[in-house]
Amino acid sequence: MTFHVITGAGAAATRTALLLAAEGERVKIVSRSGAGPEHPLVERVAADAGDADRLTGLLEGAATLFGCAAPPYHRWLQEFPALAGGMLTAAARTGVRYVMLGNLYGYGLVDGPVHPELPLRATGPKGALRARLWQEAAASGVRVTEVRAAQFYGAGAVSVFSLMVQPRVLAGAFALVPQEPDLPHSYSSIGDTARALVAAGRDDRSWGRAWHVPVVTPSARELAARLAGLAGAPAPRLEQLTERDLALLALTDPFWAELDEVLETPGLPYVSDFTDTEKILGVTATPVDEVLAELL
Repeated sequence: MTFHVITGAGAAATRTALLLAAEGERVKIVSRSGAGPEHPLVERVAADAGDADRLTGLLEGAATLFGCAAPPYHRWLQEFPALAGGMLTAAARTGVRYVMLGNLYGYGLVDGPVHPELPLRATGPKGALRARLWQEAAASGVRVTEVRAAQFYGAGAVSVFSLMVQPRVLAGAFALVPQEPDLPHSYSSIGDTARALVAAGRDDRSWGRAWHVPVVTPSARELAARLAGLAGAPAPRLEQLTERDLALLALTDPFWAELDEVLETPGLPYVSDFTDTEKILGVTATPVDEVLAELL
């Protein structure tokens, strides 16, 4: 029976574990808390994925390592290098296939669609870190690929939309968002993210390159309106947070101070191109209403 290890216990890790288990494949899901879904084929392990020795032992006999673990958002610079280094070292020692879950930060600000062949030219600290982690993995000799998601939405997602828009819309309340609410913006569902991770891990054409998770690209206001319509909630009311709003919020929680670097270019749509993922890996975007109906 095929056996895989997934690090992290968030929505993408959990959905990937359940997808593999539903196909009859065994999974170890590794997180510091030991959390994860309940399923006969899913073993939950409490361990630090950044501990290369511990992870090496857990990987013995595994076919694939799916690296979905990440530190708290405001601790990336301090904690991500050691975490990523531990996973890469364990993959190198054991020879497993290594599928990294990433995002689009490494490209920096882009005028036009974001596609995997673009150079990683981010100048901000989080984007530059994401770029460096991929470059180190790609140069390591490990069979590695990175699956890059846009902003998450859907059941279990943790993102600007899920935290700042979704609960306010469902409550019929006014919502403030740190992006231009009427510009097209790409969103990756949690389910499509899991399907892209699994497909990349099974395809020998994956190694040494990146793939984009399939996306839908409505504006935040359009996505909120679809959610409200399905939920029977009032028409959503959205406005953009100002720089002053974000500066004041940053005094209350370090998360807010981290947003400035990764907001899209003002006045331009933010569109992720997933052509290769659809054409080569056979994964496409789930219709918006299906994703939102599952969420509800």
